[in-house]
Amino acid sequence: MTNANLQALSDAGVSIWLDDLSRDRLNSGNLAELVKTRNIVGVTTNPSIFQAALSQGTAYDDQVATLAAQGKTVEEAVFAMTTDDVRNACDIFTTLFTDTSGVDGRVSIEVDPRLSKETEKTVAQAKELSAAVARDNVLIKIPATVEGLPAITAVLAEGISVNVTLIFSLERYRAVMNAFLTGLEQAHAAGKDLSTIQSVASFFVSRVDTEIDKRLDAIGTDEAAALKGKAGVANARLAYQAYEEVFSTPRWATLEEAGAKPQRPLWASTGVKDPAYKDTMYVVDLVAPGVVNTMPEKTIDATADHGEIVGDTITGHYADAQQVLDALDGIGVSYTDVVQLLETEGVDKFEKAWGELLDTVSANLAKAAR
Repeated sequence: MTNANLQALSDAGVSIWLDDLSRDRLNSGNLAELVKTRNIVGVTTNPSIFQAALSQGTAYDDQVATLAAQGKTVEEAVFAMTTDDVRNACDIFTTLFTDTSGVDGRVSIEVDPRLSKETEKTVAQAKELSAAVARDNVLIKIPATVEGLPAITAVLAEGISVNVTLIFSLERYRAVMNAFLTGLEQAHAAGKDLSTIQSVASFFVSRVDTEIDKRLDAIGTDEAAALKGKAGVANARLAYQAYEEVFSTPRWATLEEAGAKPQRPLWASTGVKDPAYKDTMYVVDLVAPGVVNTMPEKTIDATADHGEIVGDTITGHYADAQQVLDALDGIGVSYTDVVQLLETEGVDKFEKAWGELLDTVSANLAKAAR
């Protein structure tokens, strides 16, 4: 049985992806069960998710012992364990992947966040991850840093599907879409089958509100208070407007005629941080055809329990969304400063999580080798 609210979300054109993965989920059958009962049609991972998965429980102990006996380095061990999990998750989605012609049934794995400022090394590891997972339904996550943009183009040009992550600003999102189109143009020129190349652009939502709300509190006026909790949704709605514009151009039409599929907007960071807000706001307020919403399980459960899905809640709200950003600018909240800070913090958080992951696995390898 599927849930009525989640089914309504799917029927409205939103692909529901789970923002989590662990070997316990795989081994217990939990992920397969969520596919059946929660309309889950994809999975995203990131360094923080893997750090949490590999630092808890005993599910990885046997593999750690094997890797230690083989003399693997900590980087090699992490690579092996994470690609194994993603490969096994991909296999759970094989039928769905086929049934949706490759649109859904996708599982994402991210390049080492320490490479976010290194284009060539990002491209090289994206190829390594794709080859190691060896499944057509894997998505390689590349951060939307300035240095990441040419890497996105190069990886897509190789025919590898990409999840572009850590997008906060509308300007950067347009650059990401341009990188996507350029990559497809290069792939087409090289004779690649464009119908097999899929991409999503992960536009982060809740972190925008967290940072802007902090600045609004510091301003302390009634006008500032009235804007709290509105920026994240407004920013995402304007991103969808940009998506509609770009994917209605002659440039896109040429690629579409060659078999290309659009790069879908993906709403990321959709767990509500402030308990004063509806815990489903980044779901019910961001419904439109052809988007992905990747959610932590807590948000999926909340949507299933009391999420009110009323159809498209984006396309009729562009003017209102722009008014929110204009009002923020009018009281001294710098959009440019906020999104630049969030990108820097996003990379730093993932680097920190990756470092903690390496420390945990290093300690476990040493223990297993004794």
